[in-house]
Amino acid sequence: MKKKFFLLLPACILVLAAGWALAAGDAADPLATLSYLTGAFTEAVDQRVDQRLNEANLSSGAGAVPAASALSWAETRLKGADDAVCSTGSSVMLLAGGAYVSYPSNGAVVDVTAGTVVPSGTILAVNHRYMAAEDTIAHFTVTSKTAVLDYQGTVEFAYSGAEDYNAMAAALKQLHLFRGTLTGYGQGFDLEAAPTRLQALIMFIRVLGEEQQALSWSGTTPFRDVVPGTEAEKYVGYAYERGYTNGYSPTEFRPAGAVNASQYTEFVLRAMGYSSSANTNLADVFDRAMNAGVLTAGETAMLQRDRFLRAELVYISYYALDALLPNSNRTLGNQLMDAGVFTSAEWEQARGLVTSWRL
Repeated sequence: MKKKFFLLLPACILVLAAGWALAAGDAADPLATLSYLTGAFTEAVDQRVDQRLNEANLSSGAGAVPAASALSWAETRLKGADDAVCSTGSSVMLLAGGAYVSYPSNGAVVDVTAGTVVPSGTILAVNHRYMAAEDTIAHFTVTSKTAVLDYQGTVEFAYSGAEDYNAMAAALKQLHLFRGTLTGYGQGFDLEAAPTRLQALIMFIRVLGEEQQALSWSGTTPFRDVVPGTEAEKYVGYAYERGYTNGYSPTEFRPAGAVNASQYTEFVLRAMGYSSSANTNLADVFDRAMNAGVLTAGETAMLQRDRFLRAELVYISYYALDALLPNSNRTLGNQLMDAGVFTSAEWEQARGLVTSWRL
């Protein structure tokens, strides 16, 4: 099991957190007010941290942990069953995904945002700050396929062997096939969100290696719900003109509408030449994908079982690069390199990012 240590905050100076937490009531009867926790309490902790770190820097010289690192929040992406192990005074905040906290019976964890002590086993609320009390080692364990976590303090990360959707997204970004969104956290990957029809179409065009052609497209579309003059119109108009998509109806594309695993898998099969827009029967799409080597039986079972999120869209797109094109010994990845979408060096670097096994 891989472990990465983040030594940001000496636990010995955070007894302010502990004394309160161990004496506090429960969620129904907190003994400290929310205003105290988010005001004087936090300020006092930060002042003690700053003071002791400054003393350490003066006495230790080179190599000492700088105060800025200790007082700043850091962000990381995690995957299923990854564990953030926090010691006294350390804090975490879940930004996306799911996780729960566990700790020994003689410990305590404070939901600083709500002003309560939370029981071991509590599911974390998004955007709440959780702090480990004195003499407490708290485990914050990811329950979703991906998650984004802010952390501050002494935190040890224990990484699981689960499928690494985060690494696949980073690999696709390296290959210019995945940009992410404007979300200000988690690298903008938004892997925890459901993909829209427009996002799936854009990914499809990139997998085709035709994004530049799409962005150079000029014309009009019959779809009244696609804003004229936008990049969205270029992608939709190009795909419609090329016969890649028929829209939701003759006058609607529904760019913000949901897309499911069957529909996106069909998009990928079309991009590779295993299907076309003339095929509207998706009942056997997973069988066709397995026959083409695009999906495994394990992946098909997962896609049929789980909610389709951007994490799954990334998964399908990444492994499709290794699949052979029809009647060829060339892969989709080879075809995209030939088209100049990415270089062989970028391909090797991207492959090195993903170390988890396929389902």
